Amino acid sequence: MTSLFLESSIYQNSWSTKSLRKIFDEEARIRTWLEILSVLAEVQSKFKLIPESAGSSIKKFCNEITIDDELLHDIKIGFEHSGHSMQGFINALAIRGDEDVKNWLYYGATVQDVTDTWFSIVLREAREQFQLDLNAICLTAKNLISEHRNTIMSGRTHGQHGLPITFGFKVAGWACELDRHRTRLSQLGNRMDEGQLCGGVGSLSSLGSQGLEIQKEFCDQLGLREPIISWTSSRDVFAEWGQLLVLITGTADRIGHEIYNLQRTEIAELIENSAIETVGSITMPHKQNPESSEHLGTLARVVRHNAAILLEGLVNDHERDGRTWKSEWHALPLITLVSGKSLELLKLILSNLDVCVEKMRENLEISGEQIFSESVMLALAKKLGKNQAQKIVFKEAISARDKGVDFKEAILNNYEISSNLSAKDIEEIFKYENCIGLCAEMVDRVLDKI
Repeated sequence: MTSLFLESSIYQNSWSTKSLRKIFDEEARIRTWLEILSVLAEVQSKFKLIPESAGSSIKKFCNEITIDDELLHDIKIGFEHSGHSMQGFINALAIRGDEDVKNWLYYGATVQDVTDTWFSIVLREAREQFQLDLNAICLTAKNLISEHRNTIMSGRTHGQHGLPITFGFKVAGWACELDRHRTRLSQLGNRMDEGQLCGGVGSLSSLGSQGLEIQKEFCDQLGLREPIISWTSSRDVFAEWGQLLVLITGTADRIGHEIYNLQRTEIAELIENSAIETVGSITMPHKQNPESSEHLGTLARVVRHNAAILLEGLVNDHERDGRTWKSEWHALPLITLVSGKSLELLKLILSNLDVCVEKMRENLEISGEQIFSESVMLALAKKLGKNQAQKIVFKEAISARDKGVDFKEAILNNYEISSNLSAKDIEEIFKYENCIGLCAEMVDRVLDKI
C-alpha cells in the first residue's frame, strides 16, 4: 500500500501523520471493509435479496469479529493461493462465521464495490483533515501578513534585486494560493464521496429489479451519494484528487523553497526556527539547515511522481480494467499520506518562522540604490516619454555600476535627468516607502478575503 519508509517505525513520521495512518492502516481498512459488507447485507436482506436472518447474522458477525494476526495470516495465504484480491478475505471470514455468513456474505458485489467505496470513505476523512489544516495555515499566514504589512524587503526577479516590496505582500501571495486550494477541496467534494455498488460490469444485474433502490440505501447508510451511473472504468475523480494534491504540495514546496533560499547565509532574511532541537550537520556544528522547508520539496516530488499513476488510469479497457484500480491501491494512499505530512510541516514552519526585518532592509542597500531605477525612469518618462527615459536611466545605471559610483549621485549629475527632475523630486524618489507601489492596498484586500 505504501513505501518502506512510510511503514518504518523510525521514519514514518517524516512521511505521513499519525491521524492519516490510522485511516489507511491494515486493521482500519479491514474494519471499514467489514462495515461496508455489513451494510450491504443489511440492505439486501431488507429488500429480500438475501434471507432476513442472513442480514442480521452478517451484521453481528462483522461487528464482533476480532482482527488479529491469525485472521490477517489466513487472508494473506488465501490471497496468495487464489491470486484474487478478495477471495482470501472472503474465505477467511467464511470459516469464522455461521451458515448465513458462509452462504450470503459479499453477495452480488465485486472487488471494486468494496474498494472504491472504501476509498470514498477514507478520502472524505482525509479531505476534511486537509481542510482543517489549510484553515490553520491560512490563519497563521494572515497573522504574518498583518504583522509585516509594511516590512520592506527586496522583490526579486530572475534571482536578482528588482523593486522594493513588503514581506506581507509576499506572504499574501502564498495565502491566496492556499485559499484557492481550500475552495478546490470543497468543490471536489461535490464529485467525490460517491459509493460504488454495481456488480461485475456495472449493470447491477446481481441486485435484481430493485438494484437502484438497494444501491441508494447502501450509499445512504454509509453517508455517501449514490452514483448516477457505475464508475468502475471512470477514474477521473481519483485522478483529479491526485492533481489537487499536486497543487497543494506544490504550493507548500514553493513556500518552502522561498524560505530555503531566503535563509541562505548571504541573504539571511528568514530563519526556519523549528519547534524541536535539530542538528544541522553532524560534521559542521555551526550550521542551521532549513531541513523542514527542504523536506517540503521532497514530499512534493513524491506526490507529483505518484499522481501521474492516477493519470495513467484515465484510459481503461472496456467496463473494468484491473491495471487501473489496482495501481490506485498504491498511489492513492501514498500521495494522501505524504500530502498530509506536507501540510503538517508547512503549518509548523510558518508558525515558527523568524523574520529578520533589519537584514531585509540591509539587503535592499546592496543594490546601491539601483533598485530605484524604475521610479526614476517613470518620473522622467512624464517629461521625455518612456522609451527615451529608459535609455537614459539604463545607460546611467550601467555606468554607475561599472565605475562604482553611487546611483543617486550619478542621477543628480546627469544633465538630461536633473534638467527635468529637481533635486527634491529625486530625493522623494529615493525613498523605499515611495517605491512599493500598491503592496499595502493589495495586502489589505487579501486580509479581507482570508
